[in-house]
Amino acid sequence: MGPGGGQNQGGCGESPEGLAGPSPGFCPGPGRQNSWEEALMKGKLVTVRWWVGLVLGAGAGLLLATLAQAAGGGEAHGITPEKVTDFIWRSVNFLVFAAILIKLVAKPAKEFFAKRSQDISQSFADLEAKKEAAEAALKEAEARLAQVASERERLIQEYIAEGEMEKAKIIEKAEMVAARIKEMAALSIAQETKKAAQELKREVAEHATRLAEELLKQQITSADQNRLVEEYLQKVVEKH
Repeated sequence: MGPGGGQNQGGCGESPEGLAGPSPGFCPGPGRQNSWEEALMKGKLVTVRWWVGLVLGAGAGLLLATLAQAAGGGEAHGITPEKVTDFIWRSVNFLVFAAILIKLVAKPAKEFFAKRSQDISQSFADLEAKKEAAEAALKEAEARLAQVASERERLIQEYIAEGEMEKAKIIEKAEMVAARIKEMAALSIAQETKKAAQELKREVAEHATRLAEELLKQQITSADQNRLVEEYLQKVVEKH
């Protein structure tokens, strides 16, 4: 903790410049802070009064002891009334000086402690403001993290949906291509089958023609050939 005070791990501050303050685990609220300041101020005033009482008590005790010693045979020990009177005056002067000193010091001390209390109060207020700012920043960071996580999840779902759409398109195109290939294959098979059938018919017709010619050559006579020629010519004439 630096000399100017700060915030510990628990979020509470210690008193600046080594003054007694709340422990690291104690976090005073506004009401407790005021009561703490009042107790601190009262403690300082009690300390001043204690020192004043101590000085006055010591002086009075010393005076009484001297008087008792003088009354109990001071003459035998060289203590004369003149010495007692001198001591009394010295004691009175000391007490007057102490009273004047206390009078002079009391107001500055009171002002000092009041200023100190005000500084401590301001330190507590600053620490509380810093704590609130830190909590606000933390909440904002948590909100941003939650927003980032939500945006990340949204993007992931969007990419998954786009991937599924592309997958469906690819499958659809593949099915269309496969159907086209099947259609073209079926058409090609039909054309080849038709072509083969036509070729087979042509070969059968040619073979049948050759067989018919051979049979005709073997069975027809010259008279039959002349008759066929005349019938053909007659049909041509009739058509024209």
